[in-house]
Amino acid sequence: MGRAFLVVIDSVGIGGAPDAGDFFNGDLPDTGANTLGHIAQSCAAGEAEEGRSGPLVLPHLDRLGLGAALTLASGMEAPGLGATPEGRWGAATEVSQGKDTPSGHWELAGLPVPWAWQYFPDETPAFPADLTEEVARLAGTDGILGNCHASGTAIIERLGAAHCESGWPICYTSADSVFQIAAHEETFGLDRLLKLCEDIAPRLHEMKVGRVIARPFTGEPGAFQRTANRRDYAIMPPKPVLTNWVQNAGGRVYAVGKIGDIFTMQGIDELRKGPDAKLMEHLHDLVEEAEDGSLTFANFVEFDSLYGHRRDVSGYARALEWFDTEIGKVIAALREGDMLVVTADHGNDPTWAGSDHTRERVPVLVAGTGAGELGQIGFADVAALVAGHLGVEVPA
Repeated sequence: MGRAFLVVIDSVGIGGAPDAGDFFNGDLPDTGANTLGHIAQSCAAGEAEEGRSGPLVLPHLDRLGLGAALTLASGMEAPGLGATPEGRWGAATEVSQGKDTPSGHWELAGLPVPWAWQYFPDETPAFPADLTEEVARLAGTDGILGNCHASGTAIIERLGAAHCESGWPICYTSADSVFQIAAHEETFGLDRLLKLCEDIAPRLHEMKVGRVIARPFTGEPGAFQRTANRRDYAIMPPKPVLTNWVQNAGGRVYAVGKIGDIFTMQGIDELRKGPDAKLMEHLHDLVEEAEDGSLTFANFVEFDSLYGHRRDVSGYARALEWFDTEIGKVIAALREGDMLVVTADHGNDPTWAGSDHTRERVPVLVAGTGAGELGQIGFADVAALVAGHLGVEVPA
């Protein structure tokens, strides 16, 4: 029996979402956003020259059908992309009413989100008074800092010194359904931060806030740095998903990256974490080690967290080219009967206004099972593709 590797390149959208006009970055709708297409255009125009140069070069992904999927999704023919596909390829459209991590991943795993997420208003204060009082009580402080929409790096730079002096946690949100708490690992304490997030998460999950995110940082004023000890406390999926299907059928399930957090470890046997470079090492190892009938479900988050939200086109292009080189090695190491699926969970166009995700279709690229067009499919069809390959029954 073969194995399946489902790899999410976080936020690598390909435009064309039919309902993009219903989603906004500030006052600008997401209509026309195209993460991959606009990065390729910027590279070809010489506008992404930091740490790299010239047109976007993604030969392995393009041979799987990346350029073809981009054109299918949005009509765009991007410079440097458009090779004749040698894999199975298509473009997936989301039905869940969100452009965030849980919405995308749950639906990719076969479960469209069955409710509307709670979002906090873009105003100050952003949070209800009774919620902030509860956070302060659990933290053992007289109050919180922030209480607004913010970029994580910017708010740490702005309020980090006050946090270290007062001991009050920094609480902020974004256009996503999230409640984020930043705290210094030494002056506040990492374990204390994680305990605070764990304790307040049930209250926020009752409100249908998708995630509580611990955002630890270190350093001194003027030189604060977020660490790799981020932890997501996500609301639990209300029904079994792909990981459960495979595990219940007797297959082993490996989670790489933040997959364990997204699915609250439901249906997961083993978790491997780290920055993206380390996650790629884990993926290479699992291609060598994972047993027959297993599912490896991986997320590479730094496209989104380091480059999309920061609107760093050059950095995003560098990350894509690095990933393309590495995934080429993964493809070459697949065994006969293996399936590799590369997809995404939403967009985050670094050329777009604002700093939030963008509502887009995503590529679905399949190696190991021949060539051919999948066409326009749904996010949940990705779960069905993987389940079918592993011989796992898809619940009604």
